[in-house]
Amino acid sequence: MGIACAVAGLISAVVTFTGLGAQLLTTIVPLAAKSSFLALFLTMLCCIVLGMGVPTTANYVIMASITAPILIEMGIPILAAHMFVFYFGIVADITPPVALAAYAGSAIAGSNPLKTGVNATRLAIAAFIVPYIFAFNPAMLFIDTMWYDVVLIVVSSIIGMFGISAGLEGYMLRSLKIYERLLAIAGGLLLVIPGIVTDLVGLLLVALVVVLQLLGRRAHAKR
Repeated sequence: MGIACAVAGLISAVVTFTGLGAQLLTTIVPLAAKSSFLALFLTMLCCIVLGMGVPTTANYVIMASITAPILIEMGIPILAAHMFVFYFGIVADITPPVALAAYAGSAIAGSNPLKTGVNATRLAIAAFIVPYIFAFNPAMLFIDTMWYDVVLIVVSSIIGMFGISAGLEGYMLRSLKIYERLLAIAGGLLLVIPGIVTDLVGLLLVALVVVLQLLGRRAHAKR
């Protein structure tokens, strides 16, 4: 752990003395006035690049000192900002080309490391949305909210992730058709976006896909 923290300190010092951290701050923060999503997306890319091949403890030290201030400057709560950057710093372990966790898994499975990393990223792509929920709706982290709001957010997010995952994988109760996949992904995204209206519309879309799947499975069983 001492060696990991020492390496993290070297990286943080290099970023500080070269002015890279300040450059990231002055580049990404102005984008937040035009598009918060774009600013979060660029911060995500920075976290994935900086987190490649870095142990967990050192990863958080680097993210907290370099990228977290960007989100805090954008007005995102401190806890949500740190969770966002730490999450994507860890996700770098399954993101090619480094993908240390994928390389370890491929060694055990005897598979191609790059293909393992690509498949790991594809399977976890829905999970890339979770930190955006933290950022846009910090209530999930119990920030300035009541318990019933948290329950609503957690339930809608779980159903939304289910819809997105099914749409991306192309399978729910049976293989999804193209329009069913689009409906599932759209419904899942709407459920993830904070708001009663978006949650209701998203729930209806995901429920519609489930009904279509049930009807299709029954029709197939009768044959």
